[in-house]
Amino acid sequence: MRVIRTVATVRRACARFRDAGESIALVPTMGALHAGHLALVRLAKRRCDRVVVSIFVNPAQFAPNEDFGSYPRAWDADLAALSALAVDLIWAPGVRDMYPEGFATRIEPAGPAKVGLEDAFRPHFFGGVTTVVAKLLLQVAPDIALFGEKDYQQLKVVTAMAKDLDIPVKIVGLPTVREKDGLAMSSRNAYLSASERAAAPTLHRVLKDCASHIKTGRPLPDALAVSRAQIERAGFVLDYLEARHADTLAPVMSRKDGPVRLLVAARLGRTRLIDNIGV
Repeated sequence: MRVIRTVATVRRACARFRDAGESIALVPTMGALHAGHLALVRLAKRRCDRVVVSIFVNPAQFAPNEDFGSYPRAWDADLAALSALAVDLIWAPGVRDMYPEGFATRIEPAGPAKVGLEDAFRPHFFGGVTTVVAKLLLQVAPDIALFGEKDYQQLKVVTAMAKDLDIPVKIVGLPTVREKDGLAMSSRNAYLSASERAAAPTLHRVLKDCASHIKTGRPLPDALAVSRAQIERAGFVLDYLEARHADTLAPVMSRKDGPVRLLVAARLGRTRLIDNIGV
């Protein structure tokens, strides 16, 4: 397993794979790897001959009031986990490698990036995500790139970006990997105190109950109102709980409006949790 730090080196290494007729999968991460990331790596190994995992905490997707400086970093543990899975390359650029002096270009996505979910609370976020993901795709030139469905809006935004910019890559989503009690795995779960960790699975339980009520015919606005109240009574500060079209993320008023996805974001103490499920 090689750790690569420069754009020129990662391009040469991936070119050698392609020249040998080997397919390449990219798993973009910000490190602090958990079982969800490792599930993406395992799927990548099944789908392609070579696997590249990027580790880069992207400052462009953090607002000044967010947790860039304190975001979990676990380099030694990440290396050990990826070595155990026999990853071919770790692409770990520094900030100056990804954004050198004079860097002045940024993608401004629309479509699923402007639907009033994450973008309403983190308006800077998807510009930073799409800019860095586009750079990673152009640097590695993979056949596929894998993302978790836990960040569902991000998955849709990245898929649209690659399609719109004619980047020749297939974006592959993997269902959310969860703890035994249902909590969606996230690097930020490390911020939760013991009492907050005990309360955190409520978010997924409420989502499941809401989906069940909708499936059995309860009007969608009523089901959402009840579920929002349950989340707030459990001690969360709710940012949103919305029912959206699973493909476009447009608002829906009933199951007849298309495949429905429930998406939620809420704060528990200083930790912001997101989750989603299909109906």
